[in-house]
Amino acid sequence: MKKSIAIIILFGLFFGPILTSCEAAKNTNKTQRGAAIGVIAGGVLGAVIGNNVKGGNAALGAALGAAIGGAAGGLIGHKMDKQAREIQEALPGVSVQRVGEGIHLTLGENSVNFEFNKATLTSTAMSNLDKLIPVFKDYNQTNIKIYGYTDSKGSDEYNLTLSEKRAATVKQYLISKGLLGSRFTSVGMGEAEPIAENETEAGRSQNRRVEFTIVANDQMIKEAENQAGGN
Repeated sequence: MKKSIAIIILFGLFFGPILTSCEAAKNTNKTQRGAAIGVIAGGVLGAVIGNNVKGGNAALGAALGAAIGGAAGGLIGHKMDKQAREIQEALPGVSVQRVGEGIHLTLGENSVNFEFNKATLTSTAMSNLDKLIPVFKDYNQTNIKIYGYTDSKGSDEYNLTLSEKRAATVKQYLISKGLLGSRFTSVGMGEAEPIAENETEAGRSQNRRVEFTIVANDQMIKEAENQAGGN
């Protein structure tokens, strides 16, 4: 109940002045007014999400930190909305979050996971990645960072190396399918940031996963800024 009250208060504090200023700023266009509201809303939602992610999340934080803001940010956000919907349609059940002006994508147990102590892609994993490739090709003005994870079995050092191999494997597979290599970076997170309990095999299998952060590249940002400046 207290959380609900706090959210209502936040809504009033942030959106009350915005709605008043938007009413007064009748000389601004719809894109600029919508972007102004979207930037503040994104900031509030980002703070709420950030406070509720247990232990933090590197990929989610990267998506939040990629904000451009203003009218350009609103245009980028609109493109990301469309891409997120197409990802969800291409791979139903995958975890897709629109965060700020980016996308946070978790490919876990039922999409792209790994067998114990292995960094090779299963046939199911390759099939599911294949479903994402057309979307990544259509939205080629994005940079994609791939995060690899392991379960908690084994030493920290070993798991970190294994997770790096898993992220690199996904990256190389996507490149082998014709996607531009410069769009991708990969990083290993080891056993950090588990999304399930490591005490059971079912939980460990969920933690052997990859996550993506998808953000605008320099070209998309420049085009959005030019378009926003011309409105």
